[in-house]
Amino acid sequence: MKLLFPNEEHAPVALADGSMLVGSGAGCQLRLAVAGIADRHCELLTKAGQTRVRPLTETAATVLNGRQVLGEVVIKPGDLILFGKVGCRVVALERTPAVSEPKTVADDDSGHTRVRMAMPKYLLRGVSGPTFGKIYAMVGAMTVGRSAESDICIPIEEISRNHARLQSAADGIVVEDLASANGTFVNDQRVHASTLLNPGDEVRFDTVRFLLMSPAQEMQRNSPRTETAAAEKGSASPALWIVAAVVALAAIALGVLRFYGMI
Repeated sequence: MKLLFPNEEHAPVALADGSMLVGSGAGCQLRLAVAGIADRHCELLTKAGQTRVRPLTETAATVLNGRQVLGEVVIKPGDLILFGKVGCRVVALERTPAVSEPKTVADDDSGHTRVRMAMPKYLLRGVSGPTFGKIYAMVGAMTVGRSAESDICIPIEEISRNHARLQSAADGIVVEDLASANGTFVNDQRVHASTLLNPGDEVRFDTVRFLLMSPAQEMQRNSPRTETAAAEKGSASPALWIVAAVVALAAIALGVLRFYGMI
C-alpha cells in the first residue's frame, strides 16, 4: 500500500515492513512540517502487508475515515487519514505486469480474428462527493459501497460497505439497494425494490450523486464545439444588457419631454 497526498503536502509514501514515524520533527521518516502536526504525531507499523496506525500524542488528532484514532487501528486501501489538517488516501500498490517477448508478425497471426472490445452502452459520472468527475463504464453487474472490493468504492462512513448493486439492462441500469443504512435514491425517490435508471437520470447513494449518461452524451458534453457555443452564449449576455439599458433610457427621456409639454 501507499499514501497519496492530494494537496501535495508530501510525495507519495510506500508502506514497507517496519515502523514509520509521522510528524514535524527532523527525525520522522514521514515529515509534515505544517501547522497542526506534532513533533511525533503518530506511528505507522507495517508487518506482512498489514499496516496499523498508532497515535503518539493527545494534543494533535489522527483521524481515520472521520473518526479520531485513540489506539492502534488497521488501515486498508480506500481509507482516508487526517494527520492534523493534512489529508491522505490509502491506495493499493499497482502490480507491474510481466514484460513478455514481442511477437513477430508470423507468430501473431494465429488465424483467428481479433474481436474489438465494444464501447459500453452507459456511463456513470460522479457529480458530488469523493467520486466527483470520475467516469465509470457500466458493464454487467457492479457493486457500490465503502468496501475497497466494491466496483465503485465510495470511502466515506455514510456509505454502507455493500450499499447497492447496479445491473446493465437493454434500456438502462437496474438499481437495487442492498439494505443500506442511509438509502439509495433515483431522482430523489428512495429505492425499495429494483428500479430502472435511464440516461439523464440521477442516482444517489446517501448524499453522493451520479448521473447516468450514454458515451455519445459524454462526448458531446466535452466537445470543443459545445464549449465554444457556451462561450458565445455567455459573451452575448453583455450586449443584451446594453440594448436593454438604451431602451430604458429612451423611455425615461420620452416621459420627461411629455411632462414638460415639449412633445
